[in-house]
Amino acid sequence: MAQVVETMRWRRDRVELIDQRALPQRVEYVGCTTAAEVAAAIREMVVRGAPAIGCAAAFGVALEAGRPTFGSLEDFYRAIELAFVELAASRPTAVNLFWALDRMRRAFDSSRHLPPERIAASLVAEAEAIYAEDLEANRSIGRNGATLVRDGARVMTHCNAGALATAGHGTALGVVRSARDEGKKVSVVATETRPYLQGARLTAWEMVREEIPVTLVTDGMAGHLMQRGDIDLVVVGADRVAANGDVANKIGTYTLAVLAARHRIPFYVAAPLSTIDLKLADGSTIPIEERGPAEVTGFRGERWAPEGVAVANPAFDVTPAELVTALVTERGIVSPVTPDGIRRLFDG
Repeated sequence: MAQVVETMRWRRDRVELIDQRALPQRVEYVGCTTAAEVAAAIREMVVRGAPAIGCAAAFGVALEAGRPTFGSLEDFYRAIELAFVELAASRPTAVNLFWALDRMRRAFDSSRHLPPERIAASLVAEAEAIYAEDLEANRSIGRNGATLVRDGARVMTHCNAGALATAGHGTALGVVRSARDEGKKVSVVATETRPYLQGARLTAWEMVREEIPVTLVTDGMAGHLMQRGDIDLVVVGADRVAANGDVANKIGTYTLAVLAARHRIPFYVAAPLSTIDLKLADGSTIPIEERGPAEVTGFRGERWAPEGVAVANPAFDVTPAELVTALVTERGIVSPVTPDGIRRLFDG
């Protein structure tokens, strides 16, 4: 089916990112023409979602190489090196960011002997390849994951792992889309995902646009719905998966995994191989981003918490592999989730 949600658009001299801060009230795009502007868009949540962040960062490097304002070859190289540094510092948890920058680094290093315009063309080609590969990976994840979804299934999801979080189609929501495209009647229960409300603002918006039945609930309602038998499976995305299968995802994911285990509900994680970090043995060393207190004490200028209250705002938590029923990737499904099973995904 045609892509209903267009997360980013490459225009050669700029990348246009749908402004996820404005959704669902307005559909607006932010144009970025430099790596610094892309890094700011990542930090400020214009673009979010691990695969989408990686794609945006790749385009950021390509944009920097294509700028026509360098006075010397040394200035050109210096600007690209600074682009890598700025983009790498934009957000710490999503490993796709660093995976994409590593690919862009290899493309840059292999073309350094060429004139700047040829280097720039090489970097554009690599960024476009990263984008296209992510889109195809998401479609493959969707097809693989759809085999786990029965007709009539009620799917709970957390945060937004849809087209908005990727190059398109989505990971967790890609599973839902693919099941729908196969003719299955599926419905979604979206947790609002406090404190930034990605489920309420983004997942619900995507599902409404696609005419997939969706019910919005607060995060605290999940256990009640599971206890009543109203949820058939949980599917979430991931920002980083360690070599043993521990999963870092939006804060509140661990809670859902524990609740799903208590009620014997399958808990699936859908993610591309670019989200798997084989360098980390387990989830204990995954960096967890701590965001500002204003996201918890209020929203969009309205404050509901008293002045002077202490605030903790970790953006992610880590779900142990033992709570994950299956890991759904573009190369297949790993179940049970074990280090050997994950390693086999990369063989060949």
